[in-house]
Amino acid sequence: METTSHFIWNASPELFSLGPLSIRWYGLFFALSFVTGLYLMTKIFEREGKKEADLNHLFYYIIAGTVIGARLGHCLFYEPEFYLSNPIEILKIWRGGLASHGGGIGIITAVYLYSKQRSDQPMLWVLDRLTLPTMLGSAFIRLGNFFNSEIIGNPTDAPWAVIFARIDMLPRHPAQLYESVVYFMIFALVMLGYWKWDWQKKSGLIFGTLLASVFSARFVIEFFKTRQASYGFDLPFSVGQWLSIPFLLMGIYLVYRALGKEKT
Repeated sequence: METTSHFIWNASPELFSLGPLSIRWYGLFFALSFVTGLYLMTKIFEREGKKEADLNHLFYYIIAGTVIGARLGHCLFYEPEFYLSNPIEILKIWRGGLASHGGGIGIITAVYLYSKQRSDQPMLWVLDRLTLPTMLGSAFIRLGNFFNSEIIGNPTDAPWAVIFARIDMLPRHPAQLYESVVYFMIFALVMLGYWKWDWQKKSGLIFGTLLASVFSARFVIEFFKTRQASYGFDLPFSVGQWLSIPFLLMGIYLVYRALGKEKT
């Protein structure tokens, strides 16, 4: 394949250093996802007349659920043999390795634990509203993956291919950007759904829309990505695609349920 006509990406994952402290692009985008998420949820809680103290508690639950779930998801879904043989390595999160499917499970678990203590905020009520910052944060995190030259795509001759020079000199699908663009679009959709179209009045509709759209897109984009798991290369679908199917089906069910209730 010709390489001279393709965009060459060779950015350092490190934004800058202050002595022994290094600030990385991924960390910046990860932090930005929480900052913007807290801002959006503050506006939502103000609109809904909920207490600021509740939002603070929810924020802590979400941080814990996201980090723990995403880390365990990567270790158990993508490299189980290594991490089960070296469990102490699971704690070394600074070395990288977070999985969005695990993060999703972690967030849902955190919301369940949070909602159990608040009768005025059922689980689906929280998840519908949490969808907005989740989508924006996911788009930012995929940009962080791009700066890290990770989760790269398969080789291609497409004119928009990117050469990730830190990996090799092959033009590849910029799979991280595919996902980021899709997530920004879904974020715009659910923002309109909440602020303009009152989708939040149909319990589960916003969250179901997120699940159905995100994991449909994720299933398709996985065809353009290099496989991340250390096993299953002989299977027709990647681990990421298999993990997407339950979330996709759950999303379709929630949308059907929310719209069906409107008709009855």
